[in-house]
Amino acid sequence: MDNIRKVWQPEIFYHITLRGNNMQNIFLNKRDFLFFTKTLDQANNIYSFTIIAYSLMNNHYHLLIRSPRVPLSEVLIFINQHYSKYYKRKYKYFDQLFETRYYTNMISEPKELLKVSKYIHRNHLYTQRKILEGLTKYPFSSYSFYIDEKQRKPSYINTNLLPSLLKQYPELKMANYNMYCETIQLEVEKSFHRQYSLT
Repeated sequence: MDNIRKVWQPEIFYHITLRGNNMQNIFLNKRDFLFFTKTLDQANNIYSFTIIAYSLMNNHYHLLIRSPRVPLSEVLIFINQHYSKYYKRKYKYFDQLFETRYYTNMISEPKELLKVSKYIHRNHLYTQRKILEGLTKYPFSSYSFYIDEKQRKPSYINTNLLPSLLKQYPELKMANYNMYCETIQLEVEKSFHRQYSLT
């Protein structure tokens, strides 16, 4: 956490990943996932940040987030403490919920933002034993907001940046961001999975 404070740059997005302590599950049912998203809402009301991709898995979560006003560490402390209190109260759990160390990566290059966001949105395909039918079937990620523009999205979600970045790279030959996420690039994805995998 201290490292985030030291290197925090308000204009830069960070890929944040946090796992349950000893790889334990931190979301046990749908209500837990929903409470976490409500916690993001509460945190945003206080600190104001932008998320362009997220994915919540049973034993970890991914955020691609920018915090322009306060050090990102303050935002993460609030989110994790708030959710941890809820979890411990609900399940009468008295141990440490999250690992003490985050995975953090500063993403400053536009093409890297695209790659990391794709990895995040496809994350459940790597970690779930039962493969879902495409990305749209997974309910606990930000990808649905890119699919359905009419869907009401939280104020912290920005779905304009990534599609606009994609237009800067015609060599990718992708008509839109959804096609980019759903196109399998096997070697690239293997590399990203090795780099960021928590499973």
